[in-house]
Amino acid sequence: MDFSSVVETLNKLLARTQPDVINSSWIRTHAPRCYRFIRQNLRREFGGIDWDRLTYALDWKYQRRWRPVRTRNNRLQYEDHAEVEAIFKKYHDKMYVFIAPSGKHDRRTRDIIGISFVRLAQQGNSLARQELIALIKFTIDNWIERYSFLSRWRGYEDEVQTQLEACIRRYRYTGSFVNYVFRTLECAGRGISPPRMSPLDHSRELENLSQIRT
Repeated sequence: MDFSSVVETLNKLLARTQPDVINSSWIRTHAPRCYRFIRQNLRREFGGIDWDRLTYALDWKYQRRWRPVRTRNNRLQYEDHAEVEAIFKKYHDKMYVFIAPSGKHDRRTRDIIGISFVRLAQQGNSLARQELIALIKFTIDNWIERYSFLSRWRGYEDEVQTQLEACIRRYRYTGSFVNYVFRTLECAGRGISPPRMSPLDHSRELENLSQIRT
């Protein structure tokens, strides 16, 4: 059994049984052989099972049914440099994706790295939260320059950080984490007066927006 066969097996099982909710317990109960493969082979850089890699590979209609097993929200905060360095070591030559992603593959890589930091931050590692905020602010700064409805956040750095920290806390599985941040800023910024935009800028913005949502 390999990863492709695990995904194929689970998609067929989900199509046949149509559960309303999917999580690790459901897989362990209904597909124990798949669960054993996942537990042994889908590991995060800092330990634990990489459920995000699995859910991303499932058919989209089943991705939306993923509900992680509930954990305590009042995790103790800690600082572990080794956990953070494990991510940087694995992706040391890919960090440019937060500044200048060149296409769909780079944007996917950006999400993989970002979600790795998100999961560490949700476990309580404050260093992971700080590193992710620093990295994704490069992406947000780029958005502010490209989109008029996000440029209204210019000068509101503290509020942007508050929104970003809330995204890190809330994120479970909603597809792309970066797109989740984008949509959050888009919605939360509607009460801020937008700058004036020329017709040419509007045309460029529509083109840029079509790229980020792919």
